[in-house]
Amino acid sequence: MKTTARLCLAFLTLAPAAPAPAAPLIQPWGLNLDYIDRSVKPGDDFYAYANGGWLKTAEIPADRQYAGAWLESNLRSDERLKALVAELRGRADLSVEGRKLRDLYDAYTDSVRIETNGLKPIEGDLAAIAALKTHEDVARLMSLPTLRLGGPWWGGPAHGGLFSIWTGPDDKHPDRYVLQFRQGGLGLPDRDYYLREDEKLEATRTDYKKYLAQTLESIEVSEAEAGPRAEAVYALERDIATAHWSAADRRDAEKIYNPMTIPELKSLAPDYPWDVVSAALGISPKAAGADRIVMIREKSAFPPIAKRFAATPVAVWRDYLAIRLVHSFADYLPQRIQDADFAFFGTSLQGRDKKSDRITRGVRFLDGRMGEALGKAYVAQYFPPEAKAKVRALVDNLLRAFEEDLKTLDWMTDETRAKAREKLKQITVKVGYPDRWRDYTALAVDRDDLIGTIKNANAFDWRREADRIDQPVDKTEWWMSPPTVNAYYNETANEIVFPAGMLQQPHFDLEADDAVNYGGIGGTIGHEISHAFDDQGSRYDGTGRLENWWTDADRKRFEERTGVLVRQYDEYEALPGLRVKGDLTLGENIGDLSGVAIAHKAYRISLGGKEPPVLDGFTGDQRFYLAYAQSWRATSRDAYMRQRVLSDPHSPPSFRVNGIVRNNDGWYEAFPGVSAGDKFYLAPEKRVRLW
Repeated sequence: MKTTARLCLAFLTLAPAAPAPAAPLIQPWGLNLDYIDRSVKPGDDFYAYANGGWLKTAEIPADRQYAGAWLESNLRSDERLKALVAELRGRADLSVEGRKLRDLYDAYTDSVRIETNGLKPIEGDLAAIAALKTHEDVARLMSLPTLRLGGPWWGGPAHGGLFSIWTGPDDKHPDRYVLQFRQGGLGLPDRDYYLREDEKLEATRTDYKKYLAQTLESIEVSEAEAGPRAEAVYALERDIATAHWSAADRRDAEKIYNPMTIPELKSLAPDYPWDVVSAALGISPKAAGADRIVMIREKSAFPPIAKRFAATPVAVWRDYLAIRLVHSFADYLPQRIQDADFAFFGTSLQGRDKKSDRITRGVRFLDGRMGEALGKAYVAQYFPPEAKAKVRALVDNLLRAFEEDLKTLDWMTDETRAKAREKLKQITVKVGYPDRWRDYTALAVDRDDLIGTIKNANAFDWRREADRIDQPVDKTEWWMSPPTVNAYYNETANEIVFPAGMLQQPHFDLEADDAVNYGGIGGTIGHEISHAFDDQGSRYDGTGRLENWWTDADRKRFEERTGVLVRQYDEYEALPGLRVKGDLTLGENIGDLSGVAIAHKAYRISLGGKEPPVLDGFTGDQRFYLAYAQSWRATSRDAYMRQRVLSDPHSPPSFRVNGIVRNNDGWYEAFPGVSAGDKFYLAPEKRVRLW
């Protein structure tokens, strides 16, 4: 699973009567009428009109970076997971898998043992880092799967030091797995955090340098030495950042498709010890007697990063790795380490005042490490078959609506249209949970050794990655666990996936009015379907192959329309002086724009030609758009919003509403009071229409 004036007389005259002020908090049919702010004119700010009542009183929990509909779903999932874990811990007849879940949770939540152990669990690793003598030594330790020190700071199975390494389908041969290499090495979320001139980012950089120094001090580096050594680590990362591709460039499917052999990689970036990395990860440079083909993402970034690696003294790399080690294991170390780590990554970067409690983090930790084992219990308890059936029916109606839409597009030729319809019919739909569960038999869990178990889990995850290199792609695999509140489209499998955690209030309600479900979860379903035809997803055919199936004329017309969308979003200001990046967010904006249009058409199809009743003064179409807007109800901390705008391909929630409905003809028909002069009104000839 990542935009206001008063209600005018014209709107009140043309629209149905407003519901009574005494309406209950949530209507039986699913919409929250108390959230609607009737002092706001829909055409000036539909997001505030639909959510203003909530926005006036919303409070962000101290341990969170935002509040809103998505947080409510996540909090509900957290409580459900806590109940499942409590039940698990109270049972004596556990399976082997159940005991692993219990022991892993108990080890994580045993704060007394964690405090007693201090830094002992990582002393051996710190000693190994201190003993590094050569650059080859550095690359070897950096790449160890047990430590997972390489790649991004933000999680995931990637390994390999300055260049994240994982396995994934070959975009042009999507039935086989290949090694994937991506730029890495940064401690901050994106290159902009190092290079962009911005007062707020400068403050973040100052805080980050303090964090680097404090972390060195936590492993007994003197205060006098820690400052200069931290500066050297920061200078190293900043230099790496100058070579990094922008987040927008990293979206380009053709640019990041660069297959080559290991010898060719060595020639491209000769200053990095690739053979050492391969050995540390247990990967042979040969495959079937020939040089292994690997996929290089940001090709031009590799040579300068490798050169910087070789030019940096080993002593600086030792400090870099020691800081990485402490950060990677901070949540499993004493409270003083946790607090210092959170002060930067939680507070400076995201604006949070405190961490979530250990029990809440514990169930999330279980979900991250054994998500499908925990997911079995989750779906058995909280995702009934009738919910799966209703969601599947929604999906089928949206797919039908998309097909009907393709038949009538005025800007697409018949040649491209036929291939688009073929791709649509080939989309695989996954709802709720996988048909085949992941096997955790080989995962060793020791109740009395948390960090040892984390290392086991890291190695377990990597072994699963490594064992499938050169093997056929597992089409049954899920990239998210069942309790996850999110959804995704996978272009190399041409599939849309909706975990059970997403299929709950406020996004989906088995008992709600159809208009509300189509506006809520229907908008999400339409969004994911539309990713198959966004600026990058449209470059993949129905089999998941990266291959151009468009005529040049159709692609040109498509890009002319999406270019207008880029320019629209470039004008939206998320924070004072910080605008949305239209090129970075284009794919998600296309998903939103097309998803709402298709979901609305699907809703009309579901009515079978009948007009829905007016409920509490709102027509079915109005309920649809209000439900969509309320599904994006959110408020966030400025630091978190800044992080999202700089590095996240999703637009801020307000623009996921206002930026979309202003381009949607159905919205204007549903709210006929919206007219020229309203802030977000667009004349018909200026609206972006795609699918």
